[in-house]
Amino acid sequence: MAGAAAARLRAEIRRRERELRGLRERLAAELARGDTAEQEEDGEQQQEQGACGARQPPASELARGDAGDAEEEDGARGLRERLAAELARGDSGDADEEDDDDEEEEGALGFPAELPPLPARSALSAAEILRYSRQLVLPELGVRGQLRLARSSVLVVGCGGLGCPLAQYLAAAGVGRLGLVDHDVVETSNLQRQVLHGEARRGRPKARSAAAALRRLNSAVQYVPYRGALRPRSALRLVRQYDIVADCSDNVPTRYLVSDACVLAGKPLVSGSALRLEGQLVVYNHGGGPCYRCLFPEPPPPDTVTNCADGGVLGVVTGIIGCMQALEVLKIASGMGSSFNRYMLMFDALEGRFRNIKLRPRKADCAVCGDNPSITCLQDYEAFCGSSATDKCRALQLLPAGDRISVQRYKELLEERVPHVLLDVRPQVEVEICRLEHAVHIPLRKLEEKDEESLQLLQRRISEEKQRTGDQTSVPVYVVCKLGNDSQKAVKILQELPAEEFGSVLAKDIKGGLMAWATKIDSTFPQY
Repeated sequence: MAGAAAARLRAEIRRRERELRGLRERLAAELARGDTAEQEEDGEQQQEQGACGARQPPASELARGDAGDAEEEDGARGLRERLAAELARGDSGDADEEDDDDEEEEGALGFPAELPPLPARSALSAAEILRYSRQLVLPELGVRGQLRLARSSVLVVGCGGLGCPLAQYLAAAGVGRLGLVDHDVVETSNLQRQVLHGEARRGRPKARSAAAALRRLNSAVQYVPYRGALRPRSALRLVRQYDIVADCSDNVPTRYLVSDACVLAGKPLVSGSALRLEGQLVVYNHGGGPCYRCLFPEPPPPDTVTNCADGGVLGVVTGIIGCMQALEVLKIASGMGSSFNRYMLMFDALEGRFRNIKLRPRKADCAVCGDNPSITCLQDYEAFCGSSATDKCRALQLLPAGDRISVQRYKELLEERVPHVLLDVRPQVEVEICRLEHAVHIPLRKLEEKDEESLQLLQRRISEEKQRTGDQTSVPVYVVCKLGNDSQKAVKILQELPAEEFGSVLAKDIKGGLMAWATKIDSTFPQY
């Protein structure tokens, strides 16, 4: 009974919120008309002195308008006060009730129901003119372009390193509606680059955290946070509700999903990516240009894909690419057009250099945007790509269970003083962050290259361990890395070394790597 009552209450809250959004839109329209009416009244006074102006409405008409405005304002004032209170609670982080509401909607429908269209606008208010004055004076934008922005809606997929600066500048520029999609919560490691989130928002859904921060920047924009991952069952219906889509995700399945959905819905896609000290930007499915599948018909092997969690990224690089995405969105929305529907922008932060690479044209035989497409509905993109739709570090399974041990078992071996060699195969830059002191360090790259000096170092350590213990049997080599992926690759390399040259090397991988050691064994060990 309590669950049913809660469901009814949530449904009533959603209905009231829809009514309130409508009232806010009507109020904004009335305020805009009010500014226009004041200008017309001034013009009428000038006409009496011989100047040309607009017709003054009859007194009865003005009276009806004043009464109607006053009645509507009185009726909306209470709802507006309630809205302000709700927004204040949301901004302060007390959004548990709203989060529960989102979870119910996502479980039932994937994402909320159809959004109402943005109201038609024919003029800017005095407040809007003042706010956007620096861009209004640009001949390429002007009032007409600003009104187009106010009528535009943009769906931002991913509220992370790219999505934060992108959404920030779109909100500041006065885009009418921003949809914010993200399934994740704010973590400490996000704060280095995801500039909309703060320390106080850790643990909160990123979509709601971003919406709260943007609302403080520009409350006139409509923000629609979607707390959940974009899925094939909901993506097309959601994409169709927006004019432009910005892909700020960090995984291959989502990129294919968003691109296919944009092609099927006929929407332009502004796609950005950043890794280490490099970034890229392309506008897909716009102005006769290619879609994502035109350039990448098949996904890369999962074990060759590196994301920010694996390879790292300098925060300012995501900021630069996110701002470039915002620029392209604003140009498309305002009618200026795009610069990158036939070119890919490549950014090298180390060299401080931008390059434009001409793209192949749209492929007539493309599976989704070609003349005779074979893909007419969204599919299972995780199965297609062989990887999960997440930006979290992937856990590969390259070895049989017998060639792996847990961090708990390795701790037992240490306590029992079992002879062995611990081999750390991380890059030198990661070893400088943290390490287990008794480990010998040989980067995976050196093992892949069969570097003679590195292999001799490993042989010496094995021989020293045998001499120390007086045991002439095989000394096992336990291999560790950050997450347990590279260590499996290293074990396979060691197992394939010629026995006549290196002897029998008994190598095993430590599952989960040093991050598993930090979470399950030693909480003081640094995590990165």
